[in-house]
Amino acid sequence: MASWSPQPAGLQEILQTIRDSTDTQNKVQKAITHKLNNFTRVPDYIAYLAHILAALPQEEDQIRTIAGYLLKNNSYLILKASPEVAEYAKVAVLSAFNDPSSLVRTAAGQDIVSFLGVLEPRNWPDCLEQLVAMLDDPNRQEAAFSVFEKACEDFPRKLDIEIGGTRPLDFMIPKFLMLSEHPSSKMRSHAVACLSYFVPINSQSLFAHIDDFIACLFKRASDEDFSVRRHVCQALVLLLAARPEKLMPEMANVAEYMLYSTKDKNESVALEACEFWLTFAEDPDLAPYLHPLLGRVAPVLLDCMVYGEDDLLWLEGDTEDTTREGAETAEETARRGAYGQETIDDDEDDYDLDDDDFADEMSTEWNLRKCAAAALDVLADKLWSTEWLQRESAILALGAMAEGCIDHIEEHLKVLIPYLLNTLNDPKPLVRSITCWTLGRYASWCTQPISEDHKNRYFIPTMEGLLRMVLDENKRVQEAGCSAFATLEEDAGGELVPYLEPVLRNLVFAFQKYQHKNMLILYDAIGTLADAVGRALSNPQYVDILMPPLTGRWNKLQDDEEDLIPLLECLSSVAIAMGPGFAPYAPLVFQRCVNLVHRSLLQYQAYQQNPDLDEPDRSFLVVSLDLLSGLAQGLGIVLEPIISQTQPSLFTLLTVCLKHPQAPVRQSAYALVGDLAMGCFTLLRPHLDSIMVELIQQLDPEPKVEFVSACNNAAWSVGEVALRYGRDDPEFQQWVNPLIARLIPILLHPKAPRSLHENAAVSIGRIGLMHPALVAPHLPEFAQAWCQALYEIRDNEEKDSAFRGFCTLVQRNPAGIAKSLLWFCNAVVRWNNPSPELNEMFRQLLQGFRSHDLAGWQAQVTVFPPAIQERLAARYGV
Repeated sequence: MASWSPQPAGLQEILQTIRDSTDTQNKVQKAITHKLNNFTRVPDYIAYLAHILAALPQEEDQIRTIAGYLLKNNSYLILKASPEVAEYAKVAVLSAFNDPSSLVRTAAGQDIVSFLGVLEPRNWPDCLEQLVAMLDDPNRQEAAFSVFEKACEDFPRKLDIEIGGTRPLDFMIPKFLMLSEHPSSKMRSHAVACLSYFVPINSQSLFAHIDDFIACLFKRASDEDFSVRRHVCQALVLLLAARPEKLMPEMANVAEYMLYSTKDKNESVALEACEFWLTFAEDPDLAPYLHPLLGRVAPVLLDCMVYGEDDLLWLEGDTEDTTREGAETAEETARRGAYGQETIDDDEDDYDLDDDDFADEMSTEWNLRKCAAAALDVLADKLWSTEWLQRESAILALGAMAEGCIDHIEEHLKVLIPYLLNTLNDPKPLVRSITCWTLGRYASWCTQPISEDHKNRYFIPTMEGLLRMVLDENKRVQEAGCSAFATLEEDAGGELVPYLEPVLRNLVFAFQKYQHKNMLILYDAIGTLADAVGRALSNPQYVDILMPPLTGRWNKLQDDEEDLIPLLECLSSVAIAMGPGFAPYAPLVFQRCVNLVHRSLLQYQAYQQNPDLDEPDRSFLVVSLDLLSGLAQGLGIVLEPIISQTQPSLFTLLTVCLKHPQAPVRQSAYALVGDLAMGCFTLLRPHLDSIMVELIQQLDPEPKVEFVSACNNAAWSVGEVALRYGRDDPEFQQWVNPLIARLIPILLHPKAPRSLHENAAVSIGRIGLMHPALVAPHLPEFAQAWCQALYEIRDNEEKDSAFRGFCTLVQRNPAGIAKSLLWFCNAVVRWNNPSPELNEMFRQLLQGFRSHDLAGWQAQVTVFPPAIQERLAARYGV
């Protein structure tokens, strides 16, 4: 091997730590994890792990294998390692790949894949050469091919390169094609899989053999091994997306094969085949080729959507009605993971299961059902079948069609919605739950304010039906009903206001019935209701209905309980909607939020001082800041005495949050600054010296992706602060030039997200409204970009104040838009309902331009698009 050699003491320490890691006690595991993390600081750590894996046959296979997996997890360290250490590690894992132990060989194979991914094949050509050579060795070819398959899947582009004037794939592709004829089904499966991974990247090395590849797929289409057939289906799907012209001559045969495979007894094959129809449906250029096949495809897809026997066994009690009220059983409690996760639960897959492999295996049929539903374009008459499994699958299909086929289905909804409402009475819980989901998919149609008759026949019955399901005895139906009702709330908005009392009483009653997971969905439904009906929720009667159960949960939960997080999110929406009606609850809520922020910051400070500690969960900090924002929005000036009396000081904590390393914390903190500016400016103002420094610093023309939202909120809050200071305030003047110097580059930056352009433009306009003398000289720099950023956004007060600011700047510096007049006029005529003040500013400016230089104005306007000319003439007489 290479020249590196281990130090005996260091080797023994790492070996002993690995041995200790097999201890299952939690306390021991935590200490071992910290120790292993510390080892990553040792410059030659990966060499020690490689040495244990490859050069210590006297050690137990388990110990050597653990070392191999640790090496895989720390493979990135090879980039920082010295040449001697890196070379030793590479040679060692290749040596271990020939070890007599299958466990060691497997671990070494994963290390090779990781090293290839980190180093890139161009920097480790010896490895590729050895792996290709192994494909001709009957004793090692399967292991080598397994490594190739993983590498081809993980980083095909890194393999599609030139090394020393040759392209390795030019040799590998023909080899893979040849091995697709191998007697071993595993080898055939590896070969087809490896070839298919180069289709999406349009590898020329593969496409040079495209006809041979397609011939290979047709040959393997009837392979006896399901894994081979699965990869054949996968490859055909990828080819359909990347090179459809190559399949079109044989499309009849391909479609026939895919129809056959969609009904394959092996679920993994059927799922891959079903993706073929989804690819067809999603590509407008391919859709015409699908139309002639629909009559045969649709029934097959519908059959795929029927629950299989394995599903029914897995779903257990949900196939029949059983009482699910009361406390959780000991078994259910034991299965509970952290924050709503359950190891094996009968609910849908929105929540992760602890055993991912088990979950993937057991949910294959459901994935197939969803995939089939997504591809479905027509519906057979199974809706009226006497078999409940057939009805359930047809209702799923009907819901799946809502998004893509609403134009064709809408005329039938007057029959289908009553059918679905009646089906909510079905004795089978799975039928009721899927009916809830499907009604949610058509909620936007049901809630349309078309007529009183429409409301009475569809909206009110749908609302009442879903509310009944919210209180169903079955947990799965509760979940589906509550989720669908939340969708209805979003679509209905203010249409729900006349029915708030019964809606609230039903939702509040659910607090007595719901267990852990469904309680999270109930919080979401209440928060969504608050967002939908807004200030209507401030009615004292509604406050008295809703707040007792929420405060009951609030009092029951401890500060470190994760169930507190969704409750805080819910209360944020409720506080905004209730406004002053929330005032009696505000002092305790505000103090607790401040305490949570303070506690979270102390925990993070401790973590920064001692990285061996677990990083604290930022969720408590983020949702506490968001709820404080909700209180500021809902209560405004009413909150001021509460802020003044609360310790520690909110503003001290807020300044720390503005500098927090984690982007979501900053995002919420900058939003809180803007909300406090709007509602409690007199208290915020004394602290703005320190806050504005952070605000200006956060304004970045090209922020990292994770900080875009924080930058957005900083840009928005700047405008709110500027407005509150008022016209030409000397205190704010000190920040105008630094702010404009950051905001204009954001507005002009071609790669800045559109939302950031919009927020920067609004704040420039608002600062210009308050300090026109300082901003107007810059107008020629940003006028066109400013108009382009805001002409498409919907009319609202923020846009109105920004445009009033822009017009004020134009009044100060008319020459500033000389080169941007078309864009200004386009932005003006895009308004639907400008405020009277803004409309008058538009009129004065436009007529002023025209009267100042009639000939010049007419020359410019003549080349404007006709629609702009017509609106300018109709609205402003110019």
